Amino acid sequence: MKRVKCQLPTVRIILTVLLFLCFSMDTSLLKAQDSTATAPVEKKKLYTKNTFNGNLLIDNQSVMVPIKGTFEFYIQHRFGVISNGFTDFFGIYSGANMRLSASYVPIKNLQIGFGSTNDRMQVDGNIKYALLRQTKDWKMPVSVTFYGNAAMDTRAKNSSLPIVTTSDRFSYFSQLIVASKVCDYFSIQVAPSISYYNNVPAYTDDKGLIQPTLKNQHVALSVAGKLKLSEGMSLLLNYDQPLTQHPMNNPHPNLSAALDMNTSGHDFQITFGNYGYLLQQDNNILNQNDFTQSQYCIGFNISRLWNF
Repeated sequence: MKRVKCQLPTVRIILTVLLFLCFSMDTSLLKAQDSTATAPVEKKKLYTKNTFNGNLLIDNQSVMVPIKGTFEFYIQHRFGVISNGFTDFFGIYSGANMRLSASYVPIKNLQIGFGSTNDRMQVDGNIKYALLRQTKDWKMPVSVTFYGNAAMDTRAKNSSLPIVTTSDRFSYFSQLIVASKVCDYFSIQVAPSISYYNNVPAYTDDKGLIQPTLKNQHVALSVAGKLKLSEGMSLLLNYDQPLTQHPMNNPHPNLSAALDMNTSGHDFQITFGNYGYLLQQDNNILNQNDFTQSQYCIGFNISRLWNF
């Protein structure tokens, strides 16, 4: 009997400790379950897709940058002006401009490219970077992309070519593109730009001084839109307004339209506008086609893309 009396307090102490541990574990488990239930769930950002169908928007770049690993090849073509009628079959038998180019997206939101144009045998390198992307919840209502290029006139130097140094061969273009997909059927884009030529045309005045006919730098504004007609077809509209006033030969604004037909790997545009060049800086500074005089050019843009 003495042994039993000695063990009872020990048993009670052990039972008390075990009950306390069980109660503590239950309480902590309930707290953990409660914190899990009330923790806010972070929503993944969903970005707007297909603001435009491809990189090209008639004579300009669109806000779009393809996904990482996309390689794209382009063919751009512009015939002569249609104002001569049947004389040159509305410009088809006239002199034409053509550009071949390719681009690749090595990392997310960054595209680099290279092109070659028969006009003045120009070659160009270009870069495009998506700064902001529109979200589906409209917390970010626009997409913003930067585009820039540098072009070089590679013609052989001769007495009639006003090139003195290698620097005279270069021209540059930079543009900030702001766009929004308003709804599934309509998108709009606004893009201010700066074009720059190291060397511009000039003449010698009566005093023997060289007078430039154009300024080296030119500012312009482009406004464009897409109206979706069907799953694979859209109508594109574009207007380019020159803002810089030059001493002579001020460029004319551009009014253009295109029928855009696209598939998963191709984009084909039949274009109609009064820009006849294919590099943006050439169109913005050198364009002398006047749409009020029906000096439009028929053309097309073709692109083919692959994903690696």
